[in-house]
Amino acid sequence: MTEIEYHFEDFTPERTFPLADKLVTSEEIVEFATEFDPQPMHLDDAAGRASILGGLSASGWHTSSMFMRMMYDGWLSRASSEGSPGIELMEWKKPVLAGDTLSGRSTVASTRLLRSRPGIGLVNFLHEVTNQRGQIVMRGENPIMIRLRNAAEVTP
Repeated sequence: MTEIEYHFEDFTPERTFPLADKLVTSEEIVEFATEFDPQPMHLDDAAGRASILGGLSASGWHTSSMFMRMMYDGWLSRASSEGSPGIELMEWKKPVLAGDTLSGRSTVASTRLLRSRPGIGLVNFLHEVTNQRGQIVMRGENPIMIRLRNAAEVTP
């Protein structure tokens, strides 16, 4: 188990947290698509090149899944997270192609304490995932519930 480094108090507005880098392989694109999104442009390089995507491309759902892992490896594994109540926005801006290297960041947009759950705050994030050319391939916004470091000292 990873040691907790970040609590609610550490997530101040405008602070950024890097996402882990991710090399996207053709094998994983096909594997994900075979099980979850078997459209031709996600299964076959020639079909991908013939599509508007320009090559074998990851499904948007695959991109979102890779982002989740990048966030977990980048900073979430060291946060006192209690999960998320949902996603406000998920945009797939550009195709993620086999051979792309993804990176990105999570930026704190706002924070607030939860009255209904003492000891927990809600941190709203803006996420951007970019490819090796610096192009944004995915944007997202979502809140994450984070435990306070010293819950007994804070009242909402």
